[in-house]
Amino acid sequence: MAASRFSGPLPADNDIPRFFSEWFFYHGHEAPPLYPGGWLASDRSPLQIGYVLSQRTFGWDGVRGLDYQVLGVVLQQLWIVGLWALLAAARLDRVTRGLAIVAVLVSDVAIVNGFYVWPKLLPAAFLLAAAALVLTPLWGELRRDYRAAALFALAMLGHGSSVFAIVPLALVAALRGRPNGRWIGVVLIAGAVLIVPWLAYQRYGDPPANRLTEWMLAGVTRIDDRPTGETIVDSYRRVDLGGALHNKAENFATMAGGAPAWELGERAARDAGDGELGDAVASVREVSFLYLLPSLGLLLLGPFVVVLRWRRRGRSPRDWGFALLCFAVVLAGCVFWGLLLFGNLPSRTVIHVGSLALPILAICGCVVGLRAVLPRFGTYYVAAASLLSLALYVPVLRPLPGTAWSPSAVVLAAAALSGFVLIALRDPGASGAPNTLAR
Repeated sequence: MAASRFSGPLPADNDIPRFFSEWFFYHGHEAPPLYPGGWLASDRSPLQIGYVLSQRTFGWDGVRGLDYQVLGVVLQQLWIVGLWALLAAARLDRVTRGLAIVAVLVSDVAIVNGFYVWPKLLPAAFLLAAAALVLTPLWGELRRDYRAAALFALAMLGHGSSVFAIVPLALVAALRGRPNGRWIGVVLIAGAVLIVPWLAYQRYGDPPANRLTEWMLAGVTRIDDRPTGETIVDSYRRVDLGGALHNKAENFATMAGGAPAWELGERAARDAGDGELGDAVASVREVSFLYLLPSLGLLLLGPFVVVLRWRRRGRSPRDWGFALLCFAVVLAGCVFWGLLLFGNLPSRTVIHVGSLALPILAICGCVVGLRAVLPRFGTYYVAAASLLSLALYVPVLRPLPGTAWSPSAVVLAAAALSGFVLIALRDPGASGAPNTLAR
């Protein structure tokens, strides 16, 4: 169900943490077997496996996997805590803050990756929490605090693609206030405490642990016995300078959607015109799942409005500045992402091979930017875009045999969504929680 409810059918990556957590629970430190397809336990970051193991003794349904699915969904929703901290620390007004977090909640990023529990949305929670320190007025007070490094390390333990958000956040942090050498030393120690045991396991416990790295950085999908560095050098030599430049250009074209997204859009328009609404919705979902800029949908208007209406930034300078910081991090992250990935077809820059913190920050920048320059228009426009996105993902396009709509589940889901919206939009003075986070 998770692999086909909203997009797909998707691969079995959501099952990998369950598989290895089961093995370690019953066999301890004994070397684990390969996951089907030849994947080592060391090929994938371990944080979700660790979370599952920590709860494994409290009762578990080992037949249907329901407990694992529920726990996985809860873990993916930690992005809400990280983003709430970021928006509160940025000291945005309640409407802007509420619109931003609701827009993310009903986006493809949160809906698909929150239910299909491969561990990609989980590290975004730690990156957003780090951004709450780096992109807000808090950085001036806390730039010598080691917690940002710990959050970065946890994000890397969640998924290696977190590096594509860590690098731009670290650059912004350095530009906003360079820490002293003592602080850097403490940060390196704090990060090493979390990262070094995992690196040691990859090197000595279950080597070579480089399959994903070679896939992304060298375009090699088969299992390869060569050292990672040699594989990368050989791949670049094989395509020469012209081929490498072409691959990088394809990476940036992929972020923008390029010809594939255009073809899917044309197909969706034809299907809609022929009355095949299900096929049209499937094509639109595929575009949103794969391509960064098209995934923003109607919100893509945000950056253009900010540029065209820049003279009105004085009406909301704090919101304006925060939106620009979000755009700067996303842009820097995309440049680093596009240059680092090898760029042939299996390693192109589709959304799910990068950090999901980048599309979340892009959504926030669009919403906050619209509200900064056109407050009333921004409110109605973001609300309409959110409703459209929600309507896009409600239909079930590929119902599994034996499944059906549940009226009680529909009522509970609608009540939960309404409660989320009310909490997100309420006056921060009602509980003091956002103010506490901001401090």
